[in-house]
Amino acid sequence: MTIPCVVLLGGSFDPVHQGHVALAQHFCALLAPDQLRIIPAGQPWQKDGLQASAQDRVAMLRCAFDTSSSALAIDQQEIQRHTATYTIDTLQAIRAELGPQTSMVFLIGADQLQHLDSWRHWRQLFDYAHICAASRPGFALDSAELPAAVAHEFAQRAAPADRIRNTACGSTYLAADLAVDVSATAIRAALRHGDKPAALVPSRVLDYIESHHLYQN
Repeated sequence: MTIPCVVLLGGSFDPVHQGHVALAQHFCALLAPDQLRIIPAGQPWQKDGLQASAQDRVAMLRCAFDTSSSALAIDQQEIQRHTATYTIDTLQAIRAELGPQTSMVFLIGADQLQHLDSWRHWRQLFDYAHICAASRPGFALDSAELPAAVAHEFAQRAAPADRIRNTACGSTYLAADLAVDVSATAIRAALRHGDKPAALVPSRVLDYIESHHLYQN
């Protein structure tokens, strides 16, 4: 017997790019969740001001994930919070909404994993969700780039996909060689210079950016 499963992907999405899509698609194929929930940030405390409006970022997300095989939800609670946004607060709110018997799977990239120990109450994240990370080619838990505390926590909580799919929280999974290292900063720079980074941005998102004149000087 399986339990409900919701895959969560948070981020600034300024703009959403193929790295985000690949990360979500990989874990949706692996876990067959009941819902893919995308959570655009409001005011992420570790980043400078966002360039695209919340309305535009939500619209771009709908363009990027319009063909998702899982039921799609755009969760705007961080945008509506109007304060600094912390992942721990969001996971607590979603757990309260979904109840204790739902598998909650929070996705992060390898770059985020490298700085996980700087997140607010990062060890408590496992009380609310599983954490699944992308592993770019050549990246491993014993990498010198990974803080020792994060490597230890991630290794001791490692679990197979079926356990993550059928338990509520507390485990980790590292996807091998999932090349999702796409830089939103580089994309914005290319757009400012009049380039079209078609390989890095979903085509409908790129059309939206162009039609709404985003990321221009």
